[in-house]
Amino acid sequence: MDVLSLFRLDGEKALVTGGGRGLGKEMAIALAEAGADVAVVQRRLEEGEETAAEIKKLGRQAIALRGDVSKEEDVQKTVKAIMEKFGKIDTLVCNAGIAQWAPAEDMTLEEWQKMIDIDLTGVFLCCKWVGREMIKQKKGSIINISSMSGYIVNIPQKQCHYNAAKAGVHHLTKSLAVEWAPYNIRVNAICPGYMMTPLLTLADKKILDEWASYTAMKRIADPSEIKGLCVFLASKASSYITGASILIDGGYTLP
Repeated sequence: MDVLSLFRLDGEKALVTGGGRGLGKEMAIALAEAGADVAVVQRRLEEGEETAAEIKKLGRQAIALRGDVSKEEDVQKTVKAIMEKFGKIDTLVCNAGIAQWAPAEDMTLEEWQKMIDIDLTGVFLCCKWVGREMIKQKKGSIINISSMSGYIVNIPQKQCHYNAAKAGVHHLTKSLAVEWAPYNIRVNAICPGYMMTPLLTLADKKILDEWASYTAMKRIADPSEIKGLCVFLASKASSYITGASILIDGGYTLP
């Protein structure tokens, strides 16, 4: 097998949560470009449908579903619908998430709980229900989208709930990698730094410049720069990698 073919995903089926915009959309399209059919799950269905339409233009199958990853019933129904359509799920990308700035001393319990429910519990629920199907088929790659914030405390923003949730994703990833290795299921995490998603474009330019100055490469990433790593972790090219949390932060965490 030549090296380029190791990255191909022809005939495989993928599920990307939060795949309607931002990094999720980039990864959903990347998986399709590598040959996979893709299911896109998004709370705003119209956004998921836009991504699915772009995937279909590539000659791949695509479906868009509305779902809330923090609700177990939603996750269970979503996975069932995808299995009925595709018959299997080879790759799961747990990308759906939220972010918020809130000083700890002023943070409400509701704000804390919402962050944990979506950014950590939502990852667990998707892994749980897709994992059940992967265990049956004895094959799968799970890619949890964490953050460099699982490693470091970002400044100047205050976001202890977000940082704690992302650190939890790292250890959840390692735990599931150990539990599911006997079933030929690999579980890894991608930990992005600052990427110029639509949400980040709303940030104050002074803050953006400050973040860029802390980064070894002195710039904020284009969202498309996550595509190669996603395909790598989904493909045979990473067949001996599991339990890894891979930073893609331009060197932000190096100093």
